[in-house]
Amino acid sequence: MLHKNAILAMLATATAAIAVPASADTGDRATHFNGFYIGAGGGFDMQNANNGQSVVFDTDRNGTYDNTVPLVAGAGNAFAPGFCPGRATSTTPATGCRGDKDAGEFFGKVGYDRRMGNFVIGGVLEGGKTYAKDFVSAFSQTNAGATTNFYTLERGVDWSGSARLRAGYTPNGGVLFYVTGGGTYAKMKNRFYTSNGANSFAQSGKNHAWGYQAGGGIEAMVTSKVSIGLEYLYTDIDDDKSYIAVGQGSALPTHPFVQTSGGTNLRGSDQSFNYHAVRGSVNFRF
Repeated sequence: MLHKNAILAMLATATAAIAVPASADTGDRATHFNGFYIGAGGGFDMQNANNGQSVVFDTDRNGTYDNTVPLVAGAGNAFAPGFCPGRATSTTPATGCRGDKDAGEFFGKVGYDRRMGNFVIGGVLEGGKTYAKDFVSAFSQTNAGATTNFYTLERGVDWSGSARLRAGYTPNGGVLFYVTGGGTYAKMKNRFYTSNGANSFAQSGKNHAWGYQAGGGIEAMVTSKVSIGLEYLYTDIDDDKSYIAVGQGSALPTHPFVQTSGGTNLRGSDQSFNYHAVRGSVNFRF
């Protein structure tokens, strides 16, 4: 797994790469960044801060997550203890939560560039995986006001594929500076943890999601066929189809989760899985 210090290492590598073409034999610079290429790489993914994230509820199961989960006999809100934008460490919110998980990624890609003077336009298809994870937790209480259970939702990307355009400028070959953007498709990995052993819980909805990517980078030729690059990429995936369906289980019919409609659906309030990535790659050009 990559550490954040790896970012500094990749920056150093990119700086060295810019200097290499000046001394290495990289062939005819007029042919640089023109034609098909394949590549692979890895990076480090850092999630956006989501301190305001919570868990939302659909107690009447009409598809709108705008309900409060009531205690029996109108005694108050079962989730009055609150929420935290992380993974619960106990049934008590006062103990805090572990934060989201920033982690490494890997990917492979195939692309095509068209060189027109000092300008380059092209497209790239990419597939890979990130190990970054997002968490949000909720805490419930009993009628007496005691905190009794935690509910933690986890999500990540099982795998993803993207298609992006890119456009850049190369000052007479050797080095390319570019921007890139396009769409991405991900199979999400959603998990759920709770200390509530009475109700039943089922992962429901769809785990496939669409989103977009945008960023920019630098690529340098180190031989006539091989280049290395450094890239920043922002990814935003609209993960709004997955939820947890709560059933009665062994709980009483008066349980807060089931007294309104026989069950409750819950999900995280932030439906975007988004992160910043700093990535390095090696590319072979045909």
